[in-house]
Amino acid sequence: MSDTNYLDRLLDGVAVEWKALGALGELLRGNGLQKKDFTDTGVPAIHYGQIYTYYGLSTKQTKSFVSPDLAKQLRKVDKGDVVITNTSENFEDVGKSLVYLGEHQAVTGGHATVLKPGRCLLGKYFAYFTQTEEFSGAKRKYAKGTKVIDVSATDMAKIKIPIPCPENPKKSLEIQAEIVRILDAFTELTAELTAELTAELTARKKQYNYYRDKLLSFEDGEVEWKTLGDVTKKWYSGGTPTAGKPEYYDGGDIPWLRTQEVKFSDIESTDVKITQKALENSAAKWIPANCVIIAISGATAGRSAINKIPLTTNQHCGCLAIDSAKALYRYVFHWVSFNYENIKALGQGARGDLNSSIIKGFKLPIPYADDPEKSLAEQARIAAILDKFDALTNSLTEGLPREIELRQKQYAYYRDLLLSFPKPEDVAA
Repeated sequence: MSDTNYLDRLLDGVAVEWKALGALGELLRGNGLQKKDFTDTGVPAIHYGQIYTYYGLSTKQTKSFVSPDLAKQLRKVDKGDVVITNTSENFEDVGKSLVYLGEHQAVTGGHATVLKPGRCLLGKYFAYFTQTEEFSGAKRKYAKGTKVIDVSATDMAKIKIPIPCPENPKKSLEIQAEIVRILDAFTELTAELTAELTAELTARKKQYNYYRDKLLSFEDGEVEWKTLGDVTKKWYSGGTPTAGKPEYYDGGDIPWLRTQEVKFSDIESTDVKITQKALENSAAKWIPANCVIIAISGATAGRSAINKIPLTTNQHCGCLAIDSAKALYRYVFHWVSFNYENIKALGQGARGDLNSSIIKGFKLPIPYADDPEKSLAEQARIAAILDKFDALTNSLTEGLPREIELRQKQYAYYRDLLLSFPKPEDVAA
């Protein structure tokens, strides 16, 4: 596929118009479905939290069901409809979509919008478009909220997407279908290659875990047990600038970390940048480099990372600035990562949230505690060995993780290539 030449041949001279989603189908917000309503059998139900996580871009079957009586009160999803998430704690999870291909009618709840495509829109074509940066930028314009991000069905309907020759629905759908066919094939190939690399990576991780267990397992009397608070100079938290305010995000150059980026690794950059105005008008604050960062809320609670650059974070991250006279931050990071499950188990409430008291109270083994110089040398020895293993299994700059990352970037490149159409200046997404 040679850049835009292939797309030009596919379009064969037809015009592409950017149409508001509301003009391409009917959008209906779901209503009333809660997790407690799910049953083992009954009417198929699409739970917004399972979109992408389990299904991918389309599915014929659901993993959840509700009773027939409850289904009568809920929004209906027919074959070919697209279910779009519209509410989440994380901005990137808003706008994820799923095309329902089941033969039996399904239902969905209030955290999702149902798009019933009209005669000029193929559901899976739109689903692929929701993966692009173009769509991400458009939904940011309409996102509301801080702790919980929401894009209403009314605002979703305003987002414009590219439609080839909409005046000729038959040809338009043929072009959309060909784009989908190519992306489906490339998605499948990418998945196969990634699966092979992932299998090899899994084997390496088992080896890494074996040596990590040996290095971080101590007999009684070999170490002195301190708390994380004992070796911490300062605890930092963060905040989220109000979504939907361009002056807080557009043109920003301040790194802003979200919990989905906390993945037991070094952080050299962040996906989102905020502006100085956002920093001044939110709880976000600068955090120095080389802190041990721990996610403290929701599904990511307990995961850890090290920021190699000064940055800011959202309110779901807790950051420990380690006292270098007492412990090495890399040693602390490896210990915290090693104890992910133990830390996660300390979470409180329905979401399993952590807090500064829980984190700072967690125990840490300090070797040769009565000899600071010898202690730091031993911590450095352990951290250096684990860093080498970690690079082989987790680093995105070398080894198998890098290969997997390259496969994903290659996929994103060709996806965007097939979905990048000229956009008139007077079209506002």
